[in-house]
Amino acid sequence: MSYPFLGAFLTMLWFFLFAIWVYTLFVVVADIFQSRDLSGWGKAGWLACVIVVPLLGVLFYAAFRGEGMSERSAEVARRREGLYQGFRPSAVQTRAVADELTKLADLRKQGEITDVEYQREKSRILT
Repeated sequence: MSYPFLGAFLTMLWFFLFAIWVYTLFVVVADIFQSRDLSGWGKAGWLACVIVVPLLGVLFYAAFRGEGMSERSAEVARRREGLYQGFRPSAVQTRAVADELTKLADLRKQGEITDVEYQREKSRILT
């Protein structure tokens, strides 16, 4: 008897289990390299353990160092977000301030506002 539906199901099951395994392996290797509390030799030892005996290496790593994996991942995300926020708003804010100052200078040139009003608005924009 042949069971084509069962064969397709088992093939898909093995494929997805393999995909989960590869993802888990990449997460563990990335965590090994991102870990700041491991020395170079510690990283090399864990990496050798994961490469030589993959299943046991990943299981042992998750058992011994699994608690800090989420904390290290959150720390990396916070650092990335801080760097991203450090660059992005400054460019937008500088352009907006420059545009406002240009408009303010044009109003002063046209005589729409006085020098006192110009200085007051300029100090408000720059602070």
